[in-house]
Amino acid sequence: MSNTNRFKNIEGQHVPSVSFPVREGDDWKVRSSDDIFSGKTVIVFSLPGAFTPTCSSTHLPRFNQLASTFKAQGVDDIVCMSVNDTFVMNAWASDQEAENITLIPDGNGEFTEGMGMLVNKADLGFGHRSWRYSMLVKDGVIEKMFIEPDVEGDPFEVSDADTMLKYLAPEAKAPEPVSVFTKPGCPFCAKAKSLLKENGLSYEEIVMGKDASLVSLKAITGSDLVPQVFIGGKHIGGSDKLESYFS
Repeated sequence: MSNTNRFKNIEGQHVPSVSFPVREGDDWKVRSSDDIFSGKTVIVFSLPGAFTPTCSSTHLPRFNQLASTFKAQGVDDIVCMSVNDTFVMNAWASDQEAENITLIPDGNGEFTEGMGMLVNKADLGFGHRSWRYSMLVKDGVIEKMFIEPDVEGDPFEVSDADTMLKYLAPEAKAPEPVSVFTKPGCPFCAKAKSLLKENGLSYEEIVMGKDASLVSLKAITGSDLVPQVFIGGKHIGGSDKLESYFS
């Protein structure tokens, strides 16, 4: 596949009409472009692959974090599109805890090819994948596209969530970053996470024993008890302190 003239801005055109086989629980279902876009305002961001570094560390998490901000601006859904099969996308959604994002498996690359964004990454053993881009779609019509520059590698400069938010609502304030140190089976950790969700805050969860040690926790917070919550770089403390913070 030639890499010449790959990336054309097609604002004003309809999205490709494609059917997507998806696995929901133990059942196969089919979602269509009409199901996803008809009568809705939808943000789409497309990326090279589930579980890949930039996609997992930044691209998807930031859209997930800003979901409530986008919805306040009239966005009905945020869709992550990737040329992966539905099992991989489902596993990635679970791993990322991306409950605010609809992950769509473009396993055959039909939607991506229709967008003119299918590229050959055979040198990485990926086969054909999507170039990185984002777009705002209203009732199936593309209003705005942000396409990464046609350079070597995997540029990530304009398809990010903050660029899309600046286009949609330049004055909108993004939520402050939230981190929660937890450990499995901790009821106070569950309470803290519920409080954050009830107050519309997405968070990064750092699990003791998996992502960090109690030694690290004490060095950072001065305590080896969980949960420990940080909001906007400020140390809030445990679930009771968090409850007081919100009240």
